[in-house]
Amino acid sequence: MTEEAQRVIDAMDALEAMTDPLERAKAIGEVMADQAARGKRWREMRRAVVLEMRAQTPPVSYRKIADALGIGLATVQDIERGYTGSGKDRPRKAEG
Repeated sequence: MTEEAQRVIDAMDALEAMTDPLERAKAIGEVMADQAARGKRWREMRRAVVLEMRAQTPPVSYRKIADALGIGLATVQDIERGYTGSGKDRPRKAEG
């Protein structure tokens, strides 16, 4: 895990450990509101990296991208296609 990611996780753990339930709930709400706005921007930043790697000549393989980012192969393909969320909203493959 990257040092930066671990610091964020540690901060979330500290938030959960707050002893005052009202203050903890308020802080959780503040973080959740920020994440709602930040999530789209972060998805776009991650997608830009995937698209840049795929645009190289020759394109970086999905497997190498998945390994570099620490995510699954199918997730890399979904990111490239612009899919977010669960699979229920993805277009179905044509039967034939």
